[in-house]
Amino acid sequence: MNINKNYLNLEESYLFSTVGKKVAEYIKQNPDKKIIKLGIGDVTLPLCKTVIDAMKKATEEMGKQETFRGYGPEQGYDFLRTAVQKYYKKNQVDLKLDEIFISDGAKSDLGNILDILGVENTVMVQDPVYPVYVDTNIMAGRKIVYSDCTETNGFLSMPDENIKADIIYLCSPNNPTGAVYSKEQLKKWVDYAIKNNSLILYDAAYEAFISDTKLPKSIYEIDGAKTCAIEFCSLSKTAGFTGTRCGYTIVPETLEFDNVKLNKLWIRRQTTKYNGVPYIVQRGAEAVFTQEGQAEIRKNIDYYKENAKIITDTLDKLGIWYTGGKNSPYIWLKCPNNMNSWEFFDFLLNRVQIVGTPGSGFGKNGEGYFRLTSFGSRENTLEAMERFMGLRKDIS
Repeated sequence: MNINKNYLNLEESYLFSTVGKKVAEYIKQNPDKKIIKLGIGDVTLPLCKTVIDAMKKATEEMGKQETFRGYGPEQGYDFLRTAVQKYYKKNQVDLKLDEIFISDGAKSDLGNILDILGVENTVMVQDPVYPVYVDTNIMAGRKIVYSDCTETNGFLSMPDENIKADIIYLCSPNNPTGAVYSKEQLKKWVDYAIKNNSLILYDAAYEAFISDTKLPKSIYEIDGAKTCAIEFCSLSKTAGFTGTRCGYTIVPETLEFDNVKLNKLWIRRQTTKYNGVPYIVQRGAEAVFTQEGQAEIRKNIDYYKENAKIITDTLDKLGIWYTGGKNSPYIWLKCPNNMNSWEFFDFLLNRVQIVGTPGSGFGKNGEGYFRLTSFGSRENTLEAMERFMGLRKDIS
């Protein structure tokens, strides 16, 4: 019996595990200090009332013979797929029900989709990058090339004809940098993919934070994208489903490689290896897309966006460079005084007990940068920025 030795090529520790260990050690040594965590992108507001009511009703249904549900369809119940279909229609994107697959979140499907793609494919990821894109391909043994995102290009890399890739990961609004692609920029990526017979894996997990109507919420707003892109989205940040788990993946029927429709392969994969999202959760997710649900989650998103403004206003006062924070819950800042990412992490933790995420954990181009999130409570966000301002003499 042999193990998958590709796992031995992974970094020894997942980024957020390292952060967690450092924070735990600090708390153990300083039990009287209040830590404010603005690092991991977990939400803090509760699920909205409309969602809870729908899940309560679904729970009652599961306790009655006439409304009990057993195994559900692996690709999701039609009531939720229809709700997603109508949501896309609002953004002038037409989808067929059979192109919509309900999942337990974008992270899972971004890894699982690789089951239907050959290991001989070369993968392009952006640097800085969400670690899952890299790690899942290392696990499979694929070759990985990098597209550089830097301060010079606003952390939005563009296609380079000198770099050839079969699979391309794009995330907009981006995690970790908060940068957002315009329609014109995405069109260049779509044209590149079509020309090179490449597949784009498009992570739209933070699309609900886009308030600028000129910016695309879906890659399918771009002509030609349905022939070269799969889109992944999640209700984790949109509606606070980080602990409830629900998302959706779009695999267009027009997406075809080697004369095989990827939609057909994905159905086969899901029916074999996946049992679907629980009925109760799907009823809650359906409520997200109702008029009442949309109004309620918009209040939550606005709350987080106001947190982001509090953070960016503070950085503006301190003269610290950053991206994100306007159409994204993430703020990507340049470490002051030429500190590297982990030096700044230790500086904030030890001086003012604020926890963020070192940019170097997202790739070489993240060195010297730092990620803060707006998902904390208003009270903690305000207190954290007051502490930040107390460092003015040291970081301005």
